[in-house]
Order: sequence, then C-alpha cells, then structure tokens
Amino acid sequence: MWIILGIMAMIATFMNLYRYKAGKDYTLAMAAGLSFTALTLCAEYSLVFRWVKANDWTALADVVPTMEKLLWLLTIAAIFLNLLPIILEWKNKELPLHK
Repeated sequence: MWIILGIMAMIATFMNLYRYKAGKDYTLAMAAGLSFTALTLCAEYSLVFRWVKANDWTALADVVPTMEKLLWLLTIAAIFLNLLPIILEWKNKELPLHK
C-alpha cells in the first residue's frame, strides 16, 4: 500500500509543479501531494507495526535503519517541492519596501 501511496504522492507533486509552471491553480495538487506523503508515512508505520506484532525482529533490523533515512529524505524533498510554487510566488512578488 505504501508504494501506491508514494507513487500517488509523486504524481500529485509533479502535477503541482506542472500546474504552477502552466499558470494554473496548483493549490489542490499541492494539498494532494502533501496529503499522499502523509498517508505514505502512515502506511510505512503500519508496516513496521505489523512486523513488531509478528515479532519479526529480523525484518525490523534489516529494513528500518535504511527506511528511516530514506523516509526523512523523501519527506523533506516532498515538502520542499510542494511548497516551491509558493516560495517562487513570494520571491517574484515585488514588495513595497523594495520600490
């Protein structure tokens, strides 16, 4: 399930960037990208919970250390990419103090 949600998060994030570049309203795609990222993290947490419940300590020891670093990196990247249109809009707006 986490793979499907992760792919949906990536698609929504790229739609967010595409819609911004095309000059269209990107807010729904941005919300979807961040929401699917959150759901992906919840699905990963559920997977780890199932391993703990089944006492599958080998799976935890093998997968979780790498997965933890990757989830941090991908979550930070998803947040940055989804907020990039807002950051670019702020940057491109001429502030009254700079006139």
